[in-house]
Amino acid sequence: MAEVDRSEKITINIGLVDLGQIDLLVDEGFYANRTDFIRTAIRMQLETRSGPLEETVVRRALTLGTQHYARRELEELRAAGRTVELRVLGLAILADDVSPELALATIASVEVLGAFRAPRAVKAALASRTV
Repeated sequence: MAEVDRSEKITINIGLVDLGQIDLLVDEGFYANRTDFIRTAIRMQLETRSGPLEETVVRRALTLGTQHYARRELEELRAAGRTVELRVLGLAILADDVSPELALATIASVEVLGAFRAPRAVKAALASRTV
């Protein structure tokens, strides 16, 4: 999967003085651009909280990284009379060939901290099961 597919675009509002300081650091060569500064700052903050983050992932039984379900996998679950709780910290993907009916029959709940990519109709069908 391409790196761009593993990222999500966000928009933030930042004070003008803070923005000016970031621009000064970029101009002085400490960072390649504003995005490089922001990514670095986020990574540093996440590193300082790595212990509590890891504990929370375990406590909440979250899949860390990417969780992908295709139609075949969900059909196997349905045939076995089982359901799944989609609990992901990162990226959750339901393939384009998953129908809303199949998703409703096999996905008991959805909790995604990060990004959830699925066909629009599937997301709509699962809306009431999404935390």
